[in-house]
Amino acid sequence: MRTLWLSISAPFAAYRGMQAGVFRGTAPVLPPSAAHGLVCNLAGIETRGDPSKVATPLRHGVPPLQIAIGSLSVPEISTLYQQLHSYPVGSSGKEAKPRARGAKYWIAPVRRELIVGLAVMLGVRCPDEVVLERVERGLRGEGDWDRYGLPFAGDNQFLFDRIDVLRAPLAAHWYVPLAMEGELRRGSARLTIGVDREDASRTTTGLYAPLEGRLPDPPDDAWTWVPARPTPWQADAR
Repeated sequence: MRTLWLSISAPFAAYRGMQAGVFRGTAPVLPPSAAHGLVCNLAGIETRGDPSKVATPLRHGVPPLQIAIGSLSVPEISTLYQQLHSYPVGSSGKEAKPRARGAKYWIAPVRRELIVGLAVMLGVRCPDEVVLERVERGLRGEGDWDRYGLPFAGDNQFLFDRIDVLRAPLAAHWYVPLAMEGELRRGSARLTIGVDREDASRTTTGLYAPLEGRLPDPPDDAWTWVPARPTPWQADAR
């Protein structure tokens, strides 16, 4: 399979799993699930399923991608505070409900992490190489398909500075999966691979850590199938 190399940078980013509470953490790098969504967005491939459902599912037939992720620099993890407006569970704050006139009436201070200075090297492979061609056309502004929204760096207020197609990868600290029973490495984090918004118990994750040294090419174990390994007929597609 051909490999598409993308150099990605953003001043701010945030990649959060499904969380609740007053602290919302972020992954330290672009996770495989978000990389898959970004590539499909650039290629003009709709990933959203039935919009009538409460939680939008992943559309059937979304192409599986093999993805490698490497950090080009060590980003800083910072935090900010904001007011979180929500509907509380139970009867908490019910005395404030009439004054809100239908708006969200439960306000709490929340601490949110964000990545400052995201710089990522992304390798992408696909059994259907037309997908990679569409990504390149989309970045050149030549896509003749319907599109929606913008490619965000996690949160919908964080935009990318640059997304460049390269002929060869830059040396990076490639993220590789770790065995649960193995020794943890510096910078290890659990990253989402396949997200199931209808049933969080079916969301798949992996424990990853960046290699200490920079390598010009990702090792074999740095490649992850997202959202899952393709079926035989998908793998044989051309």
